[in-house]
Amino acid sequence: MKKIMLSRRELLGTGACALAATAAVSERVAAQSGTALSPKKEATIRTYYGAWEKKDWELVNSLVASDFTFSSPMDNHISKSSFKKGCWDTQINFIERFDLQQVVGNGDNAFVLYVCHTRNGKTLQNVEYFRFRDEKIAAIECYFGAPANFPSAVSGGHS
Repeated sequence: MKKIMLSRRELLGTGACALAATAAVSERVAAQSGTALSPKKEATIRTYYGAWEKKDWELVNSLVASDFTFSSPMDNHISKSSFKKGCWDTQINFIERFDLQQVVGNGDNAFVLYVCHTRNGKTLQNVEYFRFRDEKIAAIECYFGAPANFPSAVSGGHS
């Protein structure tokens, strides 16, 4: 093991640099925190998940942009119509409810951590990234929980 020797002057200089860097990082964090997710966008997100629980495609359709895209480990920026056919139509009768654990974001971006409860008593946990444009949901990227343990489209669905 190699020993590194620092003089007091070097040590104090290093500490001053670390303090300056910390101040710069704090300034950047403060600047980002000033653009918190608006209550309206959070309400849109909550309404979106509520529409799944109510089985209301027209409500989902009204919340997402006309050029909406959806991505997941199985879907690469699919269109709204492909999302309806491949995700909504295949999963809607499988889902009972969502428990939103965290909704965090800033500006036009948000992350949602949720637990989904299925009609057959199983649960799955996912994270979804929402991107907004003009108060509509422009895109969602879904990050699946462990597919071997949770029923989902990725694990074969309805176990």
